[in-house]
Amino acid sequence: MVFWEHGYEGASLAALTGAMGISTTSMYGAFGNKEELFRKALERYTEGPSAYLERAVEEPTALGVVTALFAGVVRTTTRPAGPHGCLGVQGALATGDSSRGARDILVAWRDNGYSRLRERFGRAVDEGDLPPDADPAVLARYVTAVGYGMAVQAASGVCRDELQAVADAAVRAWPPR
Repeated sequence: MVFWEHGYEGASLAALTGAMGISTTSMYGAFGNKEELFRKALERYTEGPSAYLERAVEEPTALGVVTALFAGVVRTTTRPAGPHGCLGVQGALATGDSSRGARDILVAWRDNGYSRLRERFGRAVDEGDLPPDADPAVLARYVTAVGYGMAVQAASGVCRDELQAVADAAVRAWPPR
């Protein structure tokens, strides 16, 4: 939660070790360095709060994928008992050179999500679920841009109902079969 709430650079060693209830020496012994701890935190985030992507790409239709994905974004980025926003989006967007590794970790994380959607939408075109002229890459970029934008809005204090209205508008703009 420390990285999610404060970002990579804003997460001090004192805050990290305090949240884990361990000493700095123990943290370095267990994780090697702050960047590896960040990588582990992102893995847990991916398997926990952000697992909606894995479930969404299993939906039987592309529209179902988008609807489930946006529902997950809205739910996760506005949780009452946790930081608002998305660790994978805001964790290390603006960093100095010393934090380039963390930024690269998140770029790869976001690229993986984009790739999963692009592949799924490609399958939807092949199966006739999307029009033959639909561009899976553009659709995946559209969905990730809207989702990441909602995460930034949530971190800025935009409420769940407003974000759901954005999600609904994006779903209405989805190409018909």
